[in-house]
Amino acid sequence: MDRRLLVLALGMFALGTDSFVVAGVLPAVAKSFDIGIGAAGQMTTVYAVTLALLAPTIAALAAHVPRKRLLLTGLGVFVLANLGTAFAPSFAIALATRALAGLGAAMFFPTATGSAASIVPPEKRGAALSIVATGMTVSTALGAPIGTLIGGLGDWHWTMVFVAALAALSGLGVLAFLSHIPMPPAVSLGQRLAPLADARVGLTLATTFLFFTAAFTIYTYFAAVFGRATGHDPAKLAALLVAWGAAGTVTNLWSGRLVDAVGSRKVLAAMLAMVLADFLFLPSTSAALWSAFPAAILWGACGWGSSVPQQHRIVGIAPQIAPIILGLNNSAVFLGTTAAGLVGAAGIQVLGADRLGYLAAALVAAAMIVSELADRRIGAAKAAGTPDRPAPAPVAMPEEARA
Repeated sequence: MDRRLLVLALGMFALGTDSFVVAGVLPAVAKSFDIGIGAAGQMTTVYAVTLALLAPTIAALAAHVPRKRLLLTGLGVFVLANLGTAFAPSFAIALATRALAGLGAAMFFPTATGSAASIVPPEKRGAALSIVATGMTVSTALGAPIGTLIGGLGDWHWTMVFVAALAALSGLGVLAFLSHIPMPPAVSLGQRLAPLADARVGLTLATTFLFFTAAFTIYTYFAAVFGRATGHDPAKLAALLVAWGAAGTVTNLWSGRLVDAVGSRKVLAAMLAMVLADFLFLPSTSAALWSAFPAAILWGACGWGSSVPQQHRIVGIAPQIAPIILGLNNSAVFLGTTAAGLVGAAGIQVLGADRLGYLAAALVAAAMIVSELADRRIGAAKAAGTPDRPAPAPVAMPEEARA
């Protein structure tokens, strides 16, 4: 396997671990800073909102910066920020360093995916993107549980050091193996945001936003929601996280074939319906370990499985500008994660952590409604013979790939 892609995947693994691991150590963070669990959840919120808002902005403003320099700078900022969180003397400083980590991630995330496609021949680009994206997916099954165990057996500060070490290893790999990365065509921020004017795109991205708000309303406060089942035992919590992440990883591997067989609309509707049912029963199933595991597995499988049909639908709307719209979809994911931290914190105050499933289920129901509206718009456009929106700028990758 190409070592250049592996080091980029390792960087994505570090970013993903940073996104997901805070949920596993949230009670320890809250205790360390003497704050409520809802307030501690804002560490995830700050990271996610910074990444969501800055990723497209940096991609546009740094279009002429050499890719290797941008990758190394992003990883450097990310490493320093996580070390800063680990040794933060106050919660306010911890929040600031989480924002700084989001900045580093925003520099690395889109650059890594674009670089993966540009350093390989055209016929291997799909596989290259899959390898790099797998780093993010596997972080749910391995990175977050390992970080949770480190925090539970030792101290949550070491969890952040672990994340920083992963990113540092990726940086060393970029330095050693990525000698040249072709520059992509420049696309302005206005051109990147232009597809939002299309109702098909807007409704599809709204589906992503609503669903990930629902999913991360539960995930951000995972330790609190499943506290009755785990007894706040780090090993049991890590095992639940492994089950959740592994189920999502497996589903991602075969859901593409299912989409090809029956279409994205049916697959997405089925996935959302199963998550809706899962969340409605979560106040009961999260009370005992024997029922918590099936609930986490179903949620992980169908929650992450919904990403593939969503991406398939996005590409089908406007194939020639798919990279730009997929980038907007990534921002919608992280904006949903941001909203989830706030929604979940409010939900804990009003309903209690045990009943967050009801609030998340309502958001999934809203996502299903918006998804159906998006499908109707897409179907109407096809029936009317509406052409795809023209590409706002050349986005094709260079044909040559140099090591």
